[in-house]
Amino acid sequence: MALIEAIVAALLLAIGLLGAIGLQARSTSALADAGMRAEATIAADKLLGMMAVDLPNASAYALAADGSPAARLQPWYDETRGRIPNAQILVTVTPATARTRVEIAISWTRKAGAAQNAHRVVAYLAAAT
Repeated sequence: MALIEAIVAALLLAIGLLGAIGLQARSTSALADAGMRAEATIAADKLLGMMAVDLPNASAYALAADGSPAARLQPWYDETRGRIPNAQILVTVTPATARTRVEIAISWTRKAGAAQNAHRVVAYLAAAT
């Protein structure tokens, strides 16, 4: 009888350990995704800062999804692609009289076959009065 209890206890322990290993794997994956989202947030914030300082030339920061970046955008683009591998970046600039609308979309796939992650920011930049 004691042998059966020991086998059942070992089986329950094994199931518990497998569950813990599964949770650890999921948390590692979630941590990697959170890191990429943080990098995308930092990159978008940095670009908005660059554009706010250079607002008269804001249209020069526009970037089509399959386009190549303008010279003033190239350093930011290279840095962002270095921090977020295989990132697809789209920057839409809509100038207006009072304020300029900027939409930044950074998307990436962490591993082949996985769902695509995306970070989108919409901001309005106004000229200083």
